[in-house]
Amino acid sequence: MQNKLKYFLTFLAILISFCALAQNVTRTGIVKDSQGLPLPGVNVLVKNTTVGTQTDFDGQFTVDAAAEDVLVFSYVGLETKEISVGDKVNFEVVLKEDSSQLDAVVVVGYGTQKKEDLTGAISSANLEPFRAMPNVSIAQSLQGTVPGLSVGQVNSAGENPGISIRGRNSLAGNNSVLVVVDGIVYTGGLVDLNPDDIESIDVLKDVSSTAIYGAQGANGVLLVTTKSGGKNRKPRITLSSKYTVQSPTNKARPLDREGYLEKVRGLYWNQAYLAPDYTQPNPDFDLIDYVDISLVDNNGNLLDSNFNWWDAATQSSSIEEYNVSISGGSENSKYLLSAAYLDQKGYIINDTYNRKNIRANIEIDVADWLKVGTQAFATFNDYSGAEPTLSDIIRQPPLVEPFDENGELIPFPTGTIYSNPFMSSYVDNYSKNNTLFGNFYSEIDFLFIDGLSYRVNFGNNYRWNQDFGSSEYGAGLTGTAYKNNGSRYDYTLDNILTYTKNIAQDHDITLTALYGASERTYQNTDAYGNGFTDLTLSYNALEQAEFQFINSSAWKEALNYQMGRLNYKFKDKYLVTGTLRREGFSGFAENKKWGLFPSLALAWVITEENFFNPNFIDFLKLRGGYGSTGNLTSRYASLSRISRYQAYVFGDGGNTSFGQELRSLANSNLEWESTGGLNLGLDFRMFKGKLTGSVEYYKTETKNQLFSRSIPNISGVGSINVNLGNFQNEGVEFTLTSQNITTENFNWSTTLNFSQNRNKILSLTGLDEDGDGQEDDIISNGLFIGRSIGVIYGYEAGDIYQLDDDIPEGYYPGTRRVIDQNGDGIINSDDRTFLGDSNSAFRSGLLNTFTYKGFGLNIFLNTVQGGNGRYLSSNEPNYGGRQDEKDNLFNYLDNNDFWTPLNPDGINERYVSAPEVIPRVLYDRSFIRLQDISLSYSLPSKLLDKLDIANLKLFLTGKNLATWTKWRGWDPETGDGLGDSGRPVLKSYSLGLNVTF
Repeated sequence: MQNKLKYFLTFLAILISFCALAQNVTRTGIVKDSQGLPLPGVNVLVKNTTVGTQTDFDGQFTVDAAAEDVLVFSYVGLETKEISVGDKVNFEVVLKEDSSQLDAVVVVGYGTQKKEDLTGAISSANLEPFRAMPNVSIAQSLQGTVPGLSVGQVNSAGENPGISIRGRNSLAGNNSVLVVVDGIVYTGGLVDLNPDDIESIDVLKDVSSTAIYGAQGANGVLLVTTKSGGKNRKPRITLSSKYTVQSPTNKARPLDREGYLEKVRGLYWNQAYLAPDYTQPNPDFDLIDYVDISLVDNNGNLLDSNFNWWDAATQSSSIEEYNVSISGGSENSKYLLSAAYLDQKGYIINDTYNRKNIRANIEIDVADWLKVGTQAFATFNDYSGAEPTLSDIIRQPPLVEPFDENGELIPFPTGTIYSNPFMSSYVDNYSKNNTLFGNFYSEIDFLFIDGLSYRVNFGNNYRWNQDFGSSEYGAGLTGTAYKNNGSRYDYTLDNILTYTKNIAQDHDITLTALYGASERTYQNTDAYGNGFTDLTLSYNALEQAEFQFINSSAWKEALNYQMGRLNYKFKDKYLVTGTLRREGFSGFAENKKWGLFPSLALAWVITEENFFNPNFIDFLKLRGGYGSTGNLTSRYASLSRISRYQAYVFGDGGNTSFGQELRSLANSNLEWESTGGLNLGLDFRMFKGKLTGSVEYYKTETKNQLFSRSIPNISGVGSINVNLGNFQNEGVEFTLTSQNITTENFNWSTTLNFSQNRNKILSLTGLDEDGDGQEDDIISNGLFIGRSIGVIYGYEAGDIYQLDDDIPEGYYPGTRRVIDQNGDGIINSDDRTFLGDSNSAFRSGLLNTFTYKGFGLNIFLNTVQGGNGRYLSSNEPNYGGRQDEKDNLFNYLDNNDFWTPLNPDGINERYVSAPEVIPRVLYDRSFIRLQDISLSYSLPSKLLDKLDIANLKLFLTGKNLATWTKWRGWDPETGDGLGDSGRPVLKSYSLGLNVTF
């Protein structure tokens, strides 16, 4: 019986084993990142077991798993994904970047930190949804995506958008954001960088974060990190290309012939129409008597032309872009080599931009304790070509033409002093701007002191520009030519000592010490000549000019700095960051060249406390920091400066003698402008990572403002640079990301950001010269105590005078009423008042990302809102009429709505002779813009494996497709109104391809 039981149990064990073996099936697959590239080193585990593996160099894996098992895929910095096995045998898994991963590494300047260890206000830009967009500059990928970071709109080829972080910190000092590329301060434009080369951008916003860069970082810092190769990785070749077509978002055009003639009738409504209501045409009115004589032919008739000046000055706009890179590495090295070509044709003829980029990022482990490397690139920008004068294109009457019957340019088509706007484009122009940038570094790990390392960075930045041109129409049609050569060289030498130590598992310490120096030099030579009998050799024979001139200039500035930083963490829940920077700058007065700037930041990870254990909060950290930083003045600002002028001409046609005059006084006490600031922040992750975000509050005060103060001309000098006044910034920001739907095949996430900034002038001169008991404003500069920079001060506009109104002298129907603020019946400077503010009320962005199998869809909305008298600007045309009644040449844009008796509700005033005071009419610039949308498709691995391709992605994108606004000008974001000085923002459609082998 025992033997039978023994045999039965043995048989049962064998049967169970066979059943188990039958359930476990070998599963294979590939793991890729969001770009479709294979990911080596991904952990693949069977959930709740120790069974697992890692992907190989090609992202491939093999694991045994049963149908009821769940596979868990994890990789640092990427979202962890769980997939039920079922009857699947082969898997294709895509791991996306995880913005909520608090163990992701963030660049903080002179080092890195885990995101969970940050104590300051540092945001990482989410670049991935915008990789496919036709953004010539990487700055365009940041528009509206990072709270507190403001990036302006562009409407010209190769244009660098304006950038600010948390508003403006200085009245008249430096307000530029510091850009650091691979650890080296970069003084060029972001348009020089190939967006395809950039791995990440981190934004330092509060004073405690930016203090490590001293005065250079007073207005915030953009830390740009470029891509690199990977060790133990076979070569990976990536090719990408996209083609973009662009067209204006605003269809405004100058008036055609009939519209122009109607404009003249509208100007002279009291002659063109009959009293009393001036709505019936006057049969005796003859346009010939009211247009300029240049618009009348020899027979006394209006010229019969209807030339479209706008169409002649514009073209189809497009962008072509091509990128190639190769990356990889061995056991002891990694490398990335890339090249790119971009060609952009703007909407205005000759508005062109061409860029060529090459890059080499190489790092080699010479020994276990020593590595050396370089991060270098070269950029060659070509802006050659000159546009027609766009404002004059708008103004030209359609009754005249720019060319004669032989196709030759007519210099003055109206026969007046107003020249042909195409004269500025019919030139020979060569304009190139080139950059060589290289950071050469070495890093030593001291084997005898565990955790101690030393790194030296030697950054070099050399830029040179060549601007050459000639025009047979210049210098009063006598011909002109010029050559301008300029160059700039910057070097940065940083010595960085870092010590990292963990003590008893509870104490983590990182000490960073920095000693560095930077020097910047510039030189320029400009030679030009006027009066050429022959311009065959263009700008290459300036000696043929009748009058020859040469100018030259140069400058030099230097910085020296030391910095110490302590990062301390206790039990993963108490964090401290302390920084002290000492900095010297050559631009300050002899005894004021050095400044000392400390900062301290604390953080408390509340979820690490035993008493705090709500099950819906995964992570909660409270941050607070305070610090101060300086601000750079312009070079030579503390010294007396002189200017050269044409002092005397000896006789008729004689030589000109040049003299010198004092332009500004020296100030031996000119010192550092300093900004002190508080930042409070809260970081959180909830519902098992479904909801993540952060909230920030900040308040800063800038003291000893650098300002060029006007002084009485009787002194013989116009100004002196001084320190005066205090200025305050205050604001809130938040960002929120939700994982709305997460399934094996479909995912939907949403990110919302919001920022609000308020600035206020606290004090200015400290003087009360008018004796009213209050400190004086500086009205001539638009600076008022208790008000913001950007406050609008002037005459308040009322409604437009109608025919039956009681109209004061100097005004008439069609002109605008000026509000008499003090009711004395006189309009003068006493009637000026505060009209509003040009600063926005808030900025916000909303990103929705959808993925379904191989498809991806990103939709981004950007908005800037005013309300309550904010985000205002003038939207009135700047050509209501002309003083001379016979000089009615100028044309208008067709989206103007001028008042006439036939159009009494017109919102734009109309006049022939301008009244003495023209009040400023303000309009709200608030808008919501469908800024970016991209649709992509990645081909499945099964098909790509047959083609021996790692990834192939197709994408279709749109940019600036729709803007919802009440603004009637060219664009609310640029602030270009209905006048002739603006230009349209372009919307774009792109088709592209990305292939990796």
